Amino acid sequence: MEGNVEAVLSQEDATAIEMLLPDHPDIVNFLGGGAAAGNQPNEWMEADLALARVTEDLVDLLIGKGVINFTELHEGAQMKLLKRQGLRSELSYAAKLFSSDDDNFL
Repeated sequence: MEGNVEAVLSQEDATAIEMLLPDHPDIVNFLGGGAAAGNQPNEWMEADLALARVTEDLVDLLIGKGVINFTELHEGAQMKLLKRQGLRSELSYAAKLFSSDDDNFL
């Protein structure tokens, strides 16, 4: 296939003919995230981040209602949720520090 991306390798290989940067249009199209897919470059990332937040909120809801127990989750999932909760707390604290009186005005 002349002029088309045939493979993407994670490591350098002697058989590779050309190296392209990850954001090169041919690489983006090959991975399914280009104009052919009708997406802006960051659209997939934004959608994934939004879905991660929905998933986190869903897990919190299920735990809060007693449908599942936090300890029933895989240890890796527990650690990721705890880390996100910590980051969210830090962000909330920083937002309170830098909020103005106008933010609290009714």
